[in-house]
This record gives sequence, structure tokens and C-alpha cells, in this order.
Amino acid sequence: MSRIGNRLIKVPTGVTIEENDGVVSVKGPKGELKQPLLKDITMKVDENGITLERNNESAKAMHGTMNALINNMIIGVTKGYEKGLEIIGVGYRFNVQGKKLVINAGYSHPVNMEIPEGLTVESVSNTEITVKGIDKVLVGEFAANIRKVRKPEPYKGKGIRYKDEHVRRKEGKKAA
Repeated sequence: MSRIGNRLIKVPTGVTIEENDGVVSVKGPKGELKQPLLKDITMKVDENGITLERNNESAKAMHGTMNALINNMIIGVTKGYEKGLEIIGVGYRFNVQGKKLVINAGYSHPVNMEIPEGLTVESVSNTEITVKGIDKVLVGEFAANIRKVRKPEPYKGKGIRYKDEHVRRKEGKKAA
């Protein structure tokens, strides 16, 4: 029994959901998102909300996933998603230049990253940025790619980390 797959998805006012040729499109005040509907899963829209039903047992594994994807699309077009990142280290900093993000993270060269279409990167300070967008997957993936430039190390804690991330610290060598 899929509990997540069977849950009712409530549609807030100002959001329209349509299904055309196996593609679910969600339009809201912040934009529009599209997601292909997985095979053997049907979508029913009524006045209460949206319910997903699977046609056979082989679609059981993806029933809850499809429900969560549609729910994330609704949240994205109404509220949006954001991920905060901070950089810690002497001389480490972020610099947003138009559609480019320049990261100085202790390498001999600055790392340039193109900001994908549909995302905005706001600089809170030169050591903190916020990645914002309506697509949860795109926001999370770009934030993870930024973090990959210099992962936080456990001895001094230097590197790029998420705002709410806790880095376990190690003691290091002790003098005899």
C-alpha cells in the first residue's frame, strides 16, 4: 500500500493543473513547470484536489514518487524554493556577476560557474549566497554543484557548506 501515492494533493487558488499527452503542466503566479506523467499512472482532478491512481502493480514503486513530484511542482510555482550557502576560509568569497558566479575558494584560479536558466543567485554578503528558483531539482542540483567546488573539511571547517549544515570536526594530530 502506497501511503504517499494515495494522498490527496490540494491545489491552492491561482494554480492550474492540466494533463496533455502524458505531460502534467502546473501554472502558478511564479511560473510554469512541466513533468512527464509516468506510465501506468493516471491523474484525476476534482474540486477537492488531485488524486493519482496506478493501473497495475508494476507502477507501485513510482506511485508515491509521482505524487511527491506534482506536490513539489505546486509548491514551486506558489512559494518557490531556495537554498542558502556559505563559504568559510581566509580569502574565500562568492561574487555574482550577471549570469555568472565567481568563487574564490583557495585555488590558484577563481572558479566560474554559469547560473542556469530559471534560477537566481542573490549575494547576501561576499561569503553568503542564496540560490532561488521554482524547480526544486534544479535549485538543489545547482547548490550541490557549488558545494562540490570545495567541500567542507573536518579539521578547520574550511569550504562551502549549506546554511543549516553541521560539519563534524576532528581533533587532528596531537603533540607528543
